[in-house]
Amino acid sequence: MQQLGNFRFPDAHVRAATLHDLSGGVPLWREAAYGWIRASDSELPDLLASARRLRDRFKPGVITYSRKVFLPLTNLCRDYCGYCTFRRDPGTAGAHTMTPDQVLEVARAGERLGCSEALFSLGDKPELVFPEMRDTLRRLGFHSTLEYLEAMCELVLANTTLLPHANPGLMSKQWVARLSRVSPSLGLMLETTSEALLAPGEAHDNAPDKVPTRRLRTIEEAGKLGVPFTTGILIGIGETLEDRVDALLRIRELATRYGHIQEVIIQNFRVKAEIPMRHYPEPTRGEMLRTIAVARLLMPEMNIQAPPNLSDPDYPELLDAGINDWGGVSPLTPDFINPERPWPHLRDLEERTCAKGFELRQRLPVYPEFLSRIAPGTGLLQSRLSTLTDPRGYARSAA
Repeated sequence: MQQLGNFRFPDAHVRAATLHDLSGGVPLWREAAYGWIRASDSELPDLLASARRLRDRFKPGVITYSRKVFLPLTNLCRDYCGYCTFRRDPGTAGAHTMTPDQVLEVARAGERLGCSEALFSLGDKPELVFPEMRDTLRRLGFHSTLEYLEAMCELVLANTTLLPHANPGLMSKQWVARLSRVSPSLGLMLETTSEALLAPGEAHDNAPDKVPTRRLRTIEEAGKLGVPFTTGILIGIGETLEDRVDALLRIRELATRYGHIQEVIIQNFRVKAEIPMRHYPEPTRGEMLRTIAVARLLMPEMNIQAPPNLSDPDYPELLDAGINDWGGVSPLTPDFINPERPWPHLRDLEERTCAKGFELRQRLPVYPEFLSRIAPGTGLLQSRLSTLTDPRGYARSAA
């Protein structure tokens, strides 16, 4: 057996036996996952083939995506992550908070292009550290960024056919409940469970909202309320291979306990010239394939997504590792988190997905199997869902 410190990884023949067991429905165990995420090049084809078989058993023949507009409600943020170009301080170039008119303008433009998702991304609680944000909120008539987000989700629901999907950072149970009345799904990337990344000089050393236990608490609060939830991991920010497995296992644990996690994203770090981590190596294609495949082996019946724009031009290879979803793709707005990485054209996405033998289907920000979890009593939200949903739970044909 291979050894790292006091831990011994399973030998190749043990890993091969594990893949055989998976075909009979035996879940992948931690130590086997530690071994497979280090699979050699010669073992990689077997790993990928097993992941594909599980994906095809789960959702055969269909790869989904969500046609969206990206609404960066505010890029002011109290966290300083070593890999982020989205956040700004007040008064710096590019700092902004969208007005209600701007939100509606973008949402209506997306509606005309057949979008069904309004993805709200924003900095985490900037009003706690920036008086400028408190002043902005006061002028708009709100006390907190979460209050403003709630109102903008409701504005989009009331004035367009788009469905909001909100990614506001840490949330209390009360805020999860409030936002779930105006957003059919919520999201928070776990990113990692490694507390080593909170140390000085590491990716999260000045990011109070990236403490893993706090993020896990938000995901669990959503689970207690049964709110459809998107989460995932960010690879290549200084974590170990074992850290990736550990984070996926924590997600699996919460998904098993509450059944609310609708999607797990495997996102790869990309270098940008202006970030503190500009000298970090990006994850290799092999690392991405191994991580996705292990995620599939750990969670055979989970929607697993990887962003195509972060692996362009070779993004169809991600299908070989067992993903069944491309995530949100916009025909209108850039990826404000990775603005240097344009979305693939939707026609290209369809052609290249079909070339791999799949049908590409547009979904809503809530997956078909999670529609029944939408809280009763959300009248406007339920009305929009019934209008936008086809008989199979996917998005009705886009314009």
